[in-house]
Order: sequence, then C-alpha cells, then structure tokens
Amino acid sequence: MKRIAIGCDHRGLALKELIMSFLQEAGHSYEDFGCYSTKPVDYPDIAQKVGKAVASGNFDLGILICSTGIGMCIAANKIKGIRAALCHNTFAAQRARQHNDANVLCLGGEDIDSKSALEIVKTFLATDFEGGRHVQRVNKIRALEEDPSE
Repeated sequence: MKRIAIGCDHRGLALKELIMSFLQEAGHSYEDFGCYSTKPVDYPDIAQKVGKAVASGNFDLGILICSTGIGMCIAANKIKGIRAALCHNTFAAQRARQHNDANVLCLGGEDIDSKSALEIVKTFLATDFEGGRHVQRVNKIRALEEDPSE
C-alpha cells in the first residue's frame, strides 16, 4: 500500500473527495492538503504543499486536481524532486510511471468523468518505474533541477 499526498483547488474538490474514498477502500494511507470547500483558492499553494510532502520522502506519491490539471502540473513541477504528469487516460498514467518515474499525478476535475479518473488513479498507483534505459533519462531531468543553464 502507498502513502499518498492529495490536494485540489476549489474546482477539483468533488473529484478529490471521490478519490479519497477510493484510496481508503483500497487500503492506501493519505493526507489531504486542501482545499476543503468550494471557496476559491490559489492552486499553486496546494501544489506546493503536496509537492514538498512528496519530495520530502514522507509520501510515496501525490495527486493534484484543479479544473484542467494544467495549473497544478506546472506549479508542482517547479518543486525540486517532483515529476508531475497530467494524465487524461490510463495509457498516459502507466507510461508516466514506467518511463518517467512520475511521482505526482495531476487530473482535471472538470474535464474527465469520475469513472475514467478512478481508472487513471488505479493505474498510476499500481504501476512501477521500469528503470533500465529510462534511468539515464530521469537522471537528466534531475540534472536540470541542479543547473538549468547547462
């Protein structure tokens, strides 16, 4: 079972609550980093909390949800150690984990149906990094965090 950091903005609240129910039923542990109502919030604040929680090693993976998933993905990827992937289907979720060792899944709360979203989450959580030829590529991504000017 995985330790999951999860968060959303006001437009992702309904989907976050559905995903948390799934996580609980599946036996995963999770922490909800907000938001907790439909009152508007700034998604970068939530992305930062979840991203730092995952990057610290206290959580295995993260899940972020906003209207489209785009803003959360952009913000989360600014945090050192985060490889966030916006996934619209299970194939993308599988490849994000297998080839990119993605550690944060981003979803659009307003552009994907609940059934598809849960299938994407299940796939993301069940898929491991393949390693092999992908290690060199992920290491190059990590190197960009150290000195993006080179």
